[in-house]
Amino acid sequence: MTKYSMYGMAGAGIAAAFGFVFVLGSLGSSISPPPPDVDGPSVFVGPNGTTPTPFFLTASQELKKFSSVAELKAFLLNLDQNRGQMSGLIGEDFAMVLTDSAGPEVRQGVLSSPMPSADDAEAGVDFARTSTDYSTTNVQVQGVDEPDFLKNDGKYVYILSGDKLTIVNAYPAEDAEVLVKVALDIQEGQYLQNMFLNNNTLVIFYQEYGEEYVIQEYDYRPSPIYSQKTHALVMDVSDKEDPEIVHDYEISGSYNNARMIGNHVYLITASQLYDYRYPVVPKVMESSTTIVRPDIYYFDNPELYYSFNTVTSIDIEGEDAGDSVESQTFMMNPSSTLYVSEDNIYIAYEKNMPYHYYEETQNKDRFFEVILPLLPENVREEVNEIEADDSLTPSEKWDRVSKLLQDTYNKMSESDRNELFKDIQQAINDYDAEIQQERQKTVIHRISINDDGLIEYGARGEVPGRLLNQFSMDESGDRFRVATTSEYWSQFGGSVLHNNVYVLDRDMEIVGKLEKIAKDESIYSARFMGDRLYLVTFQRIDPFFVIDLSEDEPQVLGKLKLPGYSNYLHPYDEDHVIGIGKETKENQYGGVEILGVKLALFDVSDVSDPKVVDVYEIGGSGTDSEVLYDHKALLFDRATNVLSIPVSIMPEYRETYAPDGSYIQPKVWRGFYVFEVDPEDGFSLKGKVEHFNDTQDYYYSYGVQGSRSFYIQDVLYTVTLNNLIKMNDLGDLDEINELELGTTGGIIPYPRPMEEGGNSTGAESLEG
Repeated sequence: MTKYSMYGMAGAGIAAAFGFVFVLGSLGSSISPPPPDVDGPSVFVGPNGTTPTPFFLTASQELKKFSSVAELKAFLLNLDQNRGQMSGLIGEDFAMVLTDSAGPEVRQGVLSSPMPSADDAEAGVDFARTSTDYSTTNVQVQGVDEPDFLKNDGKYVYILSGDKLTIVNAYPAEDAEVLVKVALDIQEGQYLQNMFLNNNTLVIFYQEYGEEYVIQEYDYRPSPIYSQKTHALVMDVSDKEDPEIVHDYEISGSYNNARMIGNHVYLITASQLYDYRYPVVPKVMESSTTIVRPDIYYFDNPELYYSFNTVTSIDIEGEDAGDSVESQTFMMNPSSTLYVSEDNIYIAYEKNMPYHYYEETQNKDRFFEVILPLLPENVREEVNEIEADDSLTPSEKWDRVSKLLQDTYNKMSESDRNELFKDIQQAINDYDAEIQQERQKTVIHRISINDDGLIEYGARGEVPGRLLNQFSMDESGDRFRVATTSEYWSQFGGSVLHNNVYVLDRDMEIVGKLEKIAKDESIYSARFMGDRLYLVTFQRIDPFFVIDLSEDEPQVLGKLKLPGYSNYLHPYDEDHVIGIGKETKENQYGGVEILGVKLALFDVSDVSDPKVVDVYEIGGSGTDSEVLYDHKALLFDRATNVLSIPVSIMPEYRETYAPDGSYIQPKVWRGFYVFEVDPEDGFSLKGKVEHFNDTQDYYYSYGVQGSRSFYIQDVLYTVTLNNLIKMNDLGDLDEINELELGTTGGIIPYPRPMEEGGNSTGAESLEG
């Protein structure tokens, strides 16, 4: 709300200041549910004869399943036609009553029994690792693998680059060689994204922009509808020099994320709903044949915008790897952040409501709840009498109220009027701040999975604020914990920031909370470890919080402040945490200057008094590391005492020119810093592995996604963007060998599933 001047406001000016609040509120309140004696809801008849139904206020969160495409269309048309009405209603929960729009009976889902309890789930942190054979991808939850463009099995290394898969016989390092480099027949302009490795099976993901043909309503010939598809290639690599594609699954939607638990791969794809009249329902295809048409679920509490979020599980065990596929689709906002435990998939996104979602009824409520109680008693009584007069229209009511306010203000002294306006403005600010916090929420869906790869919807919950990333969420037993940042605008204080921690039960209901941590700062990194949460917030300094989660009500046990911040936190052991981020300093203008990459080792053995054991800074301003935004770029193994991070060091900025006046490009160093870590002494630099030391204009291979380091036995392997693998002794970092992967390769042919018939319109069953 605009901040009005407190001086000289009288008569019509005062009426204008408050008048629009009541008028908009009155307009919004004209939409209401039908009275109980009405036989059925009034409906809007859509252009194709479907009859969408109005929304009704409710607290229901019931999960429902569409029985046919016709029923799905009716739901979407209902939403489309009622979008304006929806944005005017107040409250968090709505229900939609669907017309019985024909279509087959709802088929039974593939699941009928509840998922096993997660009471015995582990914390997901392995402090006692003793195996030193080889390192694997750095993941968030123990036992839940995350996809990456590089995988190794202790002897062979698999690398995706552009449209090519390279298999390297990597150990022993002295004899390392490229066994095969094959180009897969993917769509031009796309590249292989990432993969899983399970014994001798690879599962590789990539996207394709395709088209499907449908006959539009009352037309006679098919026309194209463009959509994204995600391919999941199941590849047998038991013969390293002759890999074979076993399955090529084509799943509707763009690639969102994936996880592998045991022998099951779980893929999440998102399909946008561009045209509510002709929704292209998700499906799983192979060799031009639809093998699974997922059931589509929705919720009584609708979102403003929808996409199909499809969860697909693929069993990759044994000789028939990939033969068992399950898939379910949930209609919700596009998923943005994913957390996966061994028992549940959590899909989270910000609740997306229109700008004026609360405004119309909020303004009326604000007038009666905030402004009216501060007015003189006689004015309150007259306003309430006017509001209770059902013979008056909303505009007539406001005409009388505004006249009353004008007369009241004109009779007051200037000092009394100014004092009243000051109190009203403060009350309005507090009220609006509370409403803004209610608007910014994160929706979290829990979807159960089990050892057989079966998928079943669990529950839906909401928490105030926004997430930073996947490390802002965690499951422990039957509790789900989440850390958020809340931000809203205050007329008097500008942008207001604070942070929160919430504990939810299995039904995704909040059972504990800790709010307003580190005001005026936002979360830069979070890490849940057992019954503790380590949280870093930042504005000018780096507060490092230790938060107790042993009970449902979180408590701050201790905190530490130091310059800089940590973007990523990694467990060292029960009493020590590694932070990787940036160093900072205050500049001459009173602002904060970002410096080099910083490693910090925190001692949390005394939770009430955490300490910094050591800080190591790399480079100056402009220096960067992929670990700051991609945890998979970190190699840390306590058993072998190795920590390796990719680093790009930018030289101090200064313009340099050759004798002929031409500009000399500054040299950039790219490579890896390798450390030993001691809980008492901190970081000891073992050495550096240089991959590049020249100007910035060097060769990037198309589709190469980043830098990685890993070890096999006593050899450290480092891989960078320019398709170079270096092999160094893990002990003294002496160079052993190096390989340039190159870009050549043959083609592995395989059938590309392309549906020729397309979808048909009408009351098509979702069973396919």
